[in-house]
Amino acid sequence: MTNNDIVQKLWNLCDVLRDDGINYSDYVTELVLLLFIKMVHENTEAGTLKKHPLPEGCRWTDLNGKSGINLLNDYKRILLSLSTGKDGDGNLVHDDPLISAIYADAQTRLREPRHLEQMIKTLDQIDWFSAQKDGLGDLYEGLLEKNANETKSGAGQYFTPRALINTMVRCLKPQPGERIQDPAAGTAGFLIAAHEYIKGQTDDLYDLTTEQKAFQTTKAYVGIELVPGTRRLALMNCLLHGMEGDAEGVVHLGNALGQTGAGLEKADVILANPPFGTSKGGDASITRDDLTYKTSNKQLAFLQHIYRNLKPGGRAAVVLPDNVLFEAGVGTDVRRDLMHKCNLHTILRLPTGIFYAQGVKTNVLFFTKGSASDKHQEENCTENVWVYDLRTNMPSFGKRTPFGDPHLKPFEAVYGESPNGNSERKEGEYSFHSEDIELPEHGDENEGIDPRLAHSRWRSFSRQWIAEHKGDSLDISWLKDSDSVDAANLPEPSVLAGEAMGELVQALGELDALMRELGAEEEADGARVLLREVMGGEE
Repeated sequence: MTNNDIVQKLWNLCDVLRDDGINYSDYVTELVLLLFIKMVHENTEAGTLKKHPLPEGCRWTDLNGKSGINLLNDYKRILLSLSTGKDGDGNLVHDDPLISAIYADAQTRLREPRHLEQMIKTLDQIDWFSAQKDGLGDLYEGLLEKNANETKSGAGQYFTPRALINTMVRCLKPQPGERIQDPAAGTAGFLIAAHEYIKGQTDDLYDLTTEQKAFQTTKAYVGIELVPGTRRLALMNCLLHGMEGDAEGVVHLGNALGQTGAGLEKADVILANPPFGTSKGGDASITRDDLTYKTSNKQLAFLQHIYRNLKPGGRAAVVLPDNVLFEAGVGTDVRRDLMHKCNLHTILRLPTGIFYAQGVKTNVLFFTKGSASDKHQEENCTENVWVYDLRTNMPSFGKRTPFGDPHLKPFEAVYGESPNGNSERKEGEYSFHSEDIELPEHGDENEGIDPRLAHSRWRSFSRQWIAEHKGDSLDISWLKDSDSVDAANLPEPSVLAGEAMGELVQALGELDALMRELGAEEEADGARVLLREVMGGEE
């Protein structure tokens, strides 16, 4: 069985849970409470789990083979013991803070013992030997991705496309010994991708000393997640990938825009996709007192946190919606401060349709604390901003046309080998070769340039040009969408209105004929009278 086969088999258990009244939003949480016990068992059997074993009486062997109400009661007892560290009589069962964090407040909503028994039997029937070859962490990731792609679950709000995560990591090139953070961790996709990248560069950490290995597993990664259920998924995800973190685990429960975020150490690398939207409590719920620019816009607050929390020379890649690029007032102040303190060297304009919120247009901002030549520089650090337009004239992405590595590889190629954007770059990557393509008129972005560059996805804009021509807006676009309509060539509004009226009358006539053919003459006559009144007495 492939991991995809196993993920589908696990997802099919959703039908069992629905029969017990459990909805999509609770499905994965319910499943992973049981699945994690099974995965710990499989890792223990394979000899790959050295730390954080489950205590006696709370293991897979204490569940499988049982049935009826005794099984359900034992399962509830196990969840309580894993959560509190004590049994029903108050006796100590375990003192592992990470296991307690993973199972904090865990309880099952299952009411029918037969449904739990069916889930256990299904998990026992899976070919775990095949799953071990790809890694149980990757299997777990696949389940989270499946849940995110199921729109009924609503889980996509905290899931970033895997291909985009990997591109951001490959561009920033995290290194052993660096502190890597995600202040909006979700299910820890960025942190795990960074860990897997470092493992790939160090022969699965084999090239590191014992002390360096310990740093990578316990201190290198820190995330913050506001939602307890999501944090649970993240902690399981990290542990299955060999990432333990500190006493609270890799992902801490809290608000990055509150004191939890203010207490973080400075980071070498920050990767993040902050949640979209405005703080429901207004700026009162953003309680940081170290953010210069007060705002209820969560992305602007997160952006301030990120560039302020970088060490000199630290680098970041952050997914942000378009409004952060052009919002006036505080938005302009934050962008100026960012370009002042950091070298904002690259913006990747992402296509629409790749996130759960389909209509949201997003970008990735890549920046380094300090200037290109001096990481300790604190003023006027941005000299040029390179923009890659991966949005214009791109297909409509979705389940039928998935967004993936092939779409991002050209950007990685022009980004270059330097994680700080210092590689030699050249405007180009001509995606549109036809000299007949009409360019937007009066566009400052295309004024006085080689006409071929106006067809390129890869352009550079100086800090001075951004200030003078865009008023420090970073919403920079120059390509013309092939599906767009040129307003200059449209007919007069009166002609357009007449054409629309004609089409409407024709459609109404066809509808009237259909109603009469169906024997609804009275209703058709009534509709005609109403239409005559609306039209001022005219037929």
